[in-house]
Amino acid sequence: MFTDKFLEVIGKEGVVSIVSCADNEAHVVNTWNTYLVNPNDGRLLIPAWAMRKTEKKILKNNKVLLTVGSKEVTGRNGLGCGFLIEGTARYIPSGPEWDMMKAKFSFLTRVLEVTVTSIKQTL
Repeated sequence: MFTDKFLEVIGKEGVVSIVSCADNEAHVVNTWNTYLVNPNDGRLLIPAWAMRKTEKKILKNNKVLLTVGSKEVTGRNGLGCGFLIEGTARYIPSGPEWDMMKAKFSFLTRVLEVTVTSIKQTL
């Protein structure tokens, strides 16, 4: 599901926007491309420190949108490549994946798991 181009983008620094929506209100939180961990099974794992409003929305509606991009990767029209990701999300408060992520990102309090249902290159 994850193309070589997508993996190249998340290997470069850039901003990731995570959009959650519940109670007729969208909420956006940001993180960094290089914080995305790909366990090679159609999911993305993201270290979460704050993201409390995002967590509340996901408890009511687990559908999320993410955008990722990097100006360092060649896209369709030259430098700059981006993707729109759709998926379902949940927070992981403990366990083996939490332990693995905590070893990489000491600041996390939870892990945001996104199971990707769709990925589309936008740039």
